[in-house]
Amino acid sequence: MANIYDNAYDLEKAIRNSEEFQGLKDAYETVMSDEAAKEMFDNFRQTQISLQQKQMQGEEISEEEVEQAKKVVELVQQHPQISKLMEEEQRLNTVINDVSRIITKPLEELYGDPNEEQE
Repeated sequence: MANIYDNAYDLEKAIRNSEEFQGLKDAYETVMSDEAAKEMFDNFRQTQISLQQKQMQGEEISEEEVEQAKKVVELVQQHPQISKLMEEEQRLNTVINDVSRIITKPLEELYGDPNEEQE
């Protein structure tokens, strides 16, 4: 019987070698090699992290912070290299979410899917 951790490392290697990860890596390197794009992306990430930390700590996010975050998002979405990076990240996240659903299937079958209506 295969060791479950060996399978997990095989999965990690498969993800690392996947078209989706390679596309994300290439897009990330493109953004990081452009100083203006890198600065814009770093600002976007810092804004995201700051808002997530506030949310996790139960702090209220002001209307001004929401508006500033919207402006930052609009700005990065207009930058073709960053927009491409975000698309590639979404592609990989879809794969990871699909894999997560697959590997949690035994638990779902054991306990039932909480999203399904109980009769």
